[in-house]
Amino acid sequence: MMVDLSSIKEHAEVIGADGVHVGTVDHVDGNRIKLTKKDSSAQIEGATGTHEGHHHYISEGLVAAVEDDGTVRLSANADVAVMFEEEE
Repeated sequence: MMVDLSSIKEHAEVIGADGVHVGTVDHVDGNRIKLTKKDSSAQIEGATGTHEGHHHYISEGLVAAVEDDGTVRLSANADVAVMFEEEE
């Protein structure tokens, strides 16, 4: 069952299944979550490549839940989730 992306709010924290910070929501763009530029996936241990200075997107398929406090929890650990991020 897919999560209703319309329940995701700007500036909500996005965390992996392991509780590690992945990013901060800029806004929802279609069926993807656009993360703010200020968050760099390169800060996550195990992440590779340069991820700074541009937006990243998380597909709705990786979203496991939107918690009561607004936090977006992913179905994958942070180091795995960043490998599925789309860049723009």
